[in-house]
Amino acid sequence: MILSANRILTTHVGSLPRGEVLSELLIQREEGVAVDSQRLSDEMDRAVRHVVQKQVEAGTDVGNDGEQQRVGFQTYVPQRMSGFGGESKRRRGSDYEAFPELVEVLMRRFPKRSRMQNAPEAQAPLRYLDTAPLEREIVRLQRTVTEAGAFEECFLTAPSPGIISSTMLNAYYDSHDSYLSALAREMRHEYEAIHRSGLLVQIDAPDLAMDRAMFYRDLSESQFVKACERHVSAINDALANIPPERVRLHCCWGNWDGPHIFDVPLERILPVLYQARVGALSIEMANPRHQHEVEAVRRYPLPKHMLLIPGVIDTTTNIVEHPEVVARRIQEAVAAVGDRERVIAGTDCGFGTFTNREWVIEPAVWLKLKALREGADIASARLWGRKAGSPASA
Repeated sequence: MILSANRILTTHVGSLPRGEVLSELLIQREEGVAVDSQRLSDEMDRAVRHVVQKQVEAGTDVGNDGEQQRVGFQTYVPQRMSGFGGESKRRRGSDYEAFPELVEVLMRRFPKRSRMQNAPEAQAPLRYLDTAPLEREIVRLQRTVTEAGAFEECFLTAPSPGIISSTMLNAYYDSHDSYLSALAREMRHEYEAIHRSGLLVQIDAPDLAMDRAMFYRDLSESQFVKACERHVSAINDALANIPPERVRLHCCWGNWDGPHIFDVPLERILPVLYQARVGALSIEMANPRHQHEVEAVRRYPLPKHMLLIPGVIDTTTNIVEHPEVVARRIQEAVAAVGDRERVIAGTDCGFGTFTNREWVIEPAVWLKLKALREGADIASARLWGRKAGSPASA
């Protein structure tokens, strides 16, 4: 994993907006409707080229395919693994139960049905079927990046065992612990295939924060921390054969614009996140509910072997951050870590976490990523003692 050696590098969490045609094809495929495979492949080619070029134009250093080839960051898993069927009955977040008005707003804004609440459940022994779909994703990304001459480094995302377990609920294994173990064993195939390709592995684990207000809402805070430890243990089991420096872990409180008053404080879970066998932590720190969380890093110093990827761009609002705001947030993160080289500026979460459920319009996404680069350049000039606009090699 590269460091911010002479300037603050920029990245994002993974998902980027998908076009309408591709979105419809992905949804149809997820629902089991027959789709023209060549048409889908062509649309994926076009979409990946588009988002790679947009990242290049925005100045992104560490980029990816924008998850254009998946219907969502975790609900695609049953397409690659046997043992799933039926329908889970996942509860909504505490925000939506406490404030039913939010459900009304959500239904008006996103009238199409989502598989977030009714994904398949585990009904039989899990078995990862074939890495061929993943390998096609990797080939498409690497080919596009090579043609575009893009990025200092590339990453590909994959969901954690924990977020799969709390989205695709268990209706087969004798315990949640056994279910986590099975998921870790089978998702290892996906994680290792990404690593073998030379890409960075990003584990998306919103369960480590978000599920305090969802799957584990009935636990006490201390009990939730214990559950997080088990989820991290499952991640570590699945990553046993991958060097930690080739993995980054994303953690957030859920990518929606609700009150978030039920969120667990970062300081309660940060020591658990440090137990993960990863080389970098991507943590939400830009939205109004969590801008202060950088202080937790001061109280619980980042391990020397880890990088911090603070979210300095909010992914739930169309307001484009001013570069000076971005620079300030980056400088605060660097001060908390105590090492400018171990900070890479990122976003709070994805911009297209689920197909057809984007909170931010596409034009604003590219403006936000551009502001991320401009803010990182301002912060770099200050942190490396250069005049703004001078070369990074100076």
